[in-house]
Amino acid sequence: MDLSVLSSYASLLLLGVVTTLKLLVISGVFGFLLAVAVAFARISHNVLIARLSKGFTEVIRGTPLLVQIYLIYYGLGSLFAGWPSLRESFLWPFLRDGFWYVALALVISVGAYVGEVIRAGLRGVPKGEIEAARAMGMRPRLVIRRVWLPRAIQILLPTLAGETVMLLKSTALASTVAVMDVLGAANYIRAQTLRTYEPLLAIAIIYVVLAFVIEKAFGYLEHRVPVRSSR
Repeated sequence: MDLSVLSSYASLLLLGVVTTLKLLVISGVFGFLLAVAVAFARISHNVLIARLSKGFTEVIRGTPLLVQIYLIYYGLGSLFAGWPSLRESFLWPFLRDGFWYVALALVISVGAYVGEVIRAGLRGVPKGEIEAARAMGMRPRLVIRRVWLPRAIQILLPTLAGETVMLLKSTALASTVAVMDVLGAANYIRAQTLRTYEPLLAIAIIYVVLAFVIEKAFGYLEHRVPVRSSR
């Protein structure tokens, strides 16, 4: 096994890492915002909203992410490609790039999976803390922003760390639609050099390092914002 064969493809691997991190950040941030909305919809007293959000999570969680990526990429991609007006608009460079379709699929996936996690966290916040905030005269939105959601996130930090690592590994599916992420770069190197193990070993190391950094970052947050027990 000769890892020196990868030296001439270092820039390609770096490009793959950057693409993977972009997917991770975009889908993580916007997926989390969607997850918060889904979580509150799931515990809504409005039956229609609660059932629609439950149906959303069941469909997304019940179908493979790869199938969702294909449906969005080939479905929406073919639809947009058939609109001449879109092909001539400033949006076309984005609409023809598989990166954004993968990002959309990951955002939806995070919204469904993490939405259920946050819902459990919201249920786990002691009711006394919420009632105390209301007794102080806080309006419902302020209670959510200052007390309920922050406490739920405090409780869920270890779980969110695991979900983020899972999201990192899910970004590898981007290579299935010709996005040059880390795995896509490795596949290209394998095709060019006819080497199998070296590129795979290199990306395995990259993923381990990135997962380690994510876990350390969440560990730091856990120590900075320790969960306080209520009395």
